[in-house]
Amino acid sequence: MKLTSKSATLLVLVVLVALSPALFPSGYYYRVGALIFVNAIAVTGIVILTGYAGQISLGHAGFAGIGAYACALAPVHLGLHPALALVLGAAISALLAFLVGRPILRLKGYYLGVATLGFGILVSMVLNNERQLTGGPDGMEVPELGLRGLLENAGLDLTNGQFWYWLSGIVLIGAAWLALNLYNSPTGRALRALHGSEVAARTVGVDVARLKLQAFVISAVYASVSGSLLALQNKFITPDVAGFLHSIEMVTMAVLGGVGSALGAIFGAAVLTLLPQVLTVFAEYEQLVLGLVMMLVMIFLPQGLLPSILRKVRGKDE
Repeated sequence: MKLTSKSATLLVLVVLVALSPALFPSGYYYRVGALIFVNAIAVTGIVILTGYAGQISLGHAGFAGIGAYACALAPVHLGLHPALALVLGAAISALLAFLVGRPILRLKGYYLGVATLGFGILVSMVLNNERQLTGGPDGMEVPELGLRGLLENAGLDLTNGQFWYWLSGIVLIGAAWLALNLYNSPTGRALRALHGSEVAARTVGVDVARLKLQAFVISAVYASVSGSLLALQNKFITPDVAGFLHSIEMVTMAVLGGVGSALGAIFGAAVLTLLPQVLTVFAEYEQLVLGLVMMLVMIFLPQGLLPSILRKVRGKDE
């Protein structure tokens, strides 16, 4: 039976998540893998917004911040379990994306980028300034999820790194499955038509405003879940999670790996998460070398790393 592209992508992802631990030289790399998966969840949301619908956002870290602080604040002030706090954060992010997206998604190009940037900066400022509630720049502790203890009682003894590796990996596979299903659905085809030309899409009856808003809301939920998992994993959070640099990092991961591909986005998240650690040998020149590497990739592989690599492999096969 011939695999569809969706099935093949999911199979590759499942194999990578399942077999990568066999290559880990120490338990530390479970932590690195979990961080890659958490970043990849947010970047998959960027793929839906930018790669599918052709819209840009420079403020998506704001939604990650909302998800992160929901897991820190809701258990303390509302008595919610951290897992329910994650769901609450995603719901709040979806609502805010709906309310904010209706006016700003009428904008195009860099006007839209600046508007979304403003939203992200606003969330970051609130988290920094509301010291009594959020702890301000010093951040605050996040309650334990508690699921690892349940697994231990059931006889499955995992280290903290292993637990978060497998949990984040499972969530990422689910997020990728949803994104791939969306891509192949009528809504996904309409989003791609919108990406190609708003005028042409509107001419054939596509509700452009509604689809833009749907993509924005879905991508906000992805970012929120990513922020929640990061907060629960670290058991501590600061406003940096909602900062401008985090938003730029998300977009860069998507573009670096291939913004039109869910697997490419995950590849980009892996590269940009691992590369700074590899470049620590350059000491104070680390950021300079990282910037140079990214510039070279964008110049010589403008469609992203994974699509360019796959194209060259297919070219050789032919």
